[in-house]
Amino acid sequence: MRGFACAHHAEKRHRLDRTLNSLSKRGYIGSYHYEKGAKYRPFSALLPEGSNPKMLYVKLVLLILMCGSFVSLLNSPSIHHNDDHHTQSSAGAPRVSCEPDDSRYVSDVTVDWPKISKAMQLVAGAEDGGGGGGGARVALLNFDDDEVQQWRTALPRTAATVARLERAGSNVTWEHLYPEWIDEEEVYHAPTCPDLPEPAVDADADGDGGGEEVAVFDVVAVKLPCRRGGSWDEVAPRDGDVWLYRPDADALRRDLALPVGSCRLAMPFSALAAPHVAAPPRREAYATILHSEELYACGALVAAQSIRMASASGAPSEPERDMVALVDETISARHRGALEAAGWKVRAIRRVRNPRAAADAYNEWNYSKFWLWSLTEYDRVVFLDADLLVQRPMSPLFAMPEVSATANHGTLFNSGVMVVEPCGCTLRLLMDHIADIDSYNGGDQGYLNEVFSWWHRLPSHANFMKHFWEGDSGERLAAARRAVLAAEPAVALAVHFVGMKPWFCFRDYDCNWNSPQLRQFASDEAHARWWRAHDAMPAALQGFCLLDERQKALLRWDAAEARAANFSDGHWRLPIADPRRNICATAAGDGEAAAACVEREIKNRRVEGNRVTTSYAKLIDNF
Repeated sequence: MRGFACAHHAEKRHRLDRTLNSLSKRGYIGSYHYEKGAKYRPFSALLPEGSNPKMLYVKLVLLILMCGSFVSLLNSPSIHHNDDHHTQSSAGAPRVSCEPDDSRYVSDVTVDWPKISKAMQLVAGAEDGGGGGGGARVALLNFDDDEVQQWRTALPRTAATVARLERAGSNVTWEHLYPEWIDEEEVYHAPTCPDLPEPAVDADADGDGGGEEVAVFDVVAVKLPCRRGGSWDEVAPRDGDVWLYRPDADALRRDLALPVGSCRLAMPFSALAAPHVAAPPRREAYATILHSEELYACGALVAAQSIRMASASGAPSEPERDMVALVDETISARHRGALEAAGWKVRAIRRVRNPRAAADAYNEWNYSKFWLWSLTEYDRVVFLDADLLVQRPMSPLFAMPEVSATANHGTLFNSGVMVVEPCGCTLRLLMDHIADIDSYNGGDQGYLNEVFSWWHRLPSHANFMKHFWEGDSGERLAAARRAVLAAEPAVALAVHFVGMKPWFCFRDYDCNWNSPQLRQFASDEAHARWWRAHDAMPAALQGFCLLDERQKALLRWDAAEARAANFSDGHWRLPIADPRRNICATAAGDGEAAAACVEREIKNRRVEGNRVTTSYAKLIDNF
């Protein structure tokens, strides 16, 4: 048999209903009248005028005989499970709960009973003596009634019980599962999720007469509506469409304890302070990516410094984890050496182009982030964008599954901090569909949200955005967010620097204050904390955070514009004491001609050619 029997029959019934309705509307049914005294002939209404009704009866009888023969053939034991298996009736066989109008759960895989019997022998082991199953307790999910009976006939020594999954309630919607905001800190009430149906079995499924609420099975057999395998350990190699897995019970319990969707936190705020110690051998790592340009190298150096500082402030048993930096061919040998000196294990990658990005756009190569899934020497990786500052140990995140992240907006997560589980299969999936999947923001974040639509919500403190939305100024929300950034000791695990990055500003204050478009990202407290981590680096590494002359000119321009607009925060009044103001980045780095260090001025326009500082509008639009 193929698929759900009830779904197959319902499909034929609906087709017949549509045919009858169509005939009725055309006047072929329910509108035929006989003349007075005319002899009634069944089916004559459907006969062409002048045809012989006797031939119709002959054809009808032949049709009935053919249908009967076909039905008998379908139910033949040789069709279902070879000559050595015979069908037995079972009036008490449980019915399968199915949705006849929903084809998504119908499997078209033909059940291969000899292979299933072979798999059950592997489960039973030597004690079975080749009998197939050896009294194993089996739950059958997504098998139709005929297939359940065939299982019991082909594998009579197993105790097979039907498991049912009912349809989810009407309140289980995408909006309920993935709300835009939840009360993470439970100031007003604890977030809740809609209930999902659990598998239901007979009251005494385990056969002990006690009617336990939770039945215990040796095997769960599932007929899947798709052909993708699970991520469990295989007990035996795949044999056609029969896959035998041994699930990790502890991992299953952890996964079942997680909320479905982001309607609740996957880990409570209190868990952020709990250290996670990996079982030896350690296979966990932090990772970041640098591609297309070296402008973020300074951020990656300070990020490494902050990871070490935060780990040192944690529990004494906090294990040291690898830090891996994926870099493409545009990152120079000099910068790669600096990354290694900062503690990163540098791994070369081939950059991946976003086919929908314009040439030289900010998102042209950011699909390179997919190479994270190539780090298969690690079981779990916590990815950090290079513009993050780690303030507290990130170790609790290593206890979370893929993909765990903080909310961005709506039903979407932010890809700046992610927990991923490297896998070659996932990498191939991401790479193979680059041309097929649209990204809502044109970048890797939108793409990953399309692929990992089921994700786990981390507390916002795991990736705290340095962002104060328009209209928040002077209100409770803005004040609360600034309090988090200013807290001593730090309460957020990591701060995400949106807008102009700290190393693109003079260290005296957050230069986002001087731009009308970027003021929503300004925080002097977060800015000062980043510079404290910078100052803890060796002087040789600090040299990678110098300003080029174009950026200095832009900063002076923005301050002059803020002065002209008389911005009320008054940052434009502060004198600049940053020693980098008088250091030439080009001369210090590459030894080029001193002409490159001539101070530049802007006359009524921005300096062209600086990709970081001339795309404010794009930065805002794509945040």
